[in-house]
Formats: sequence, C-alpha cells, structure tokens
Amino acid sequence: MPTYEYRCSECNHEFELFQSIKSDPVKECPSCGRFSVERIIGMGGAVIFKGSGFYQTDYRSDEYKSRAKKESEIAKPETKDKKQEKKAEKSHAES
Repeated sequence: MPTYEYRCSECNHEFELFQSIKSDPVKECPSCGRFSVERIIGMGGAVIFKGSGFYQTDYRSDEYKSRAKKESEIAKPETKDKKQEKKAEKSHAES
C-alpha cells in the first residue's frame, strides 16, 4: 500500500496517509476540519518492484545464458586435480 501526501488549501496543513490504492482520496483536513484537502505528488509515490521478473537480466535469451555460462567456466581458476590431469595428458602426448 502506498503512502499518499495531502495538503489543505485552506490552512496549508500537509500530511501523509498510508492507504490502499483503491481507497478514495481524503477530503477533510485533520487540522482545520474543512473539506479542502488535495492529494499532491510526493517523493515517495514511486512504485517499488519486489521479487523476480523486474530486472533486465531476467529475460535474457537462452543463447546469451549459455555463452555467459561458458565464459564463467573459462574464468574459473583451475583446481589441482585439473592441473594434474593436464600434466598427465601433456606428458602422454609427448611420449
């Protein structure tokens, strides 16, 4: 639920109200009691996206994902076992 900002045009009282999107805007000023309150655009009026599906990288193609996976595997440092396997292959090839 968003936080809406309101201002009374009679007494210039400003206040915030946490309410549902479906709720009607407030009309009565809590300070002076007059029905001259207007909803104003505030800094906190932006929509906040939470969860998956909101990032550009969530919709990458399968081709892009496979290339990225290959590149990350190449960039990984070799373990001792792989180094030993390569040495064994190299010495096998030389003989």
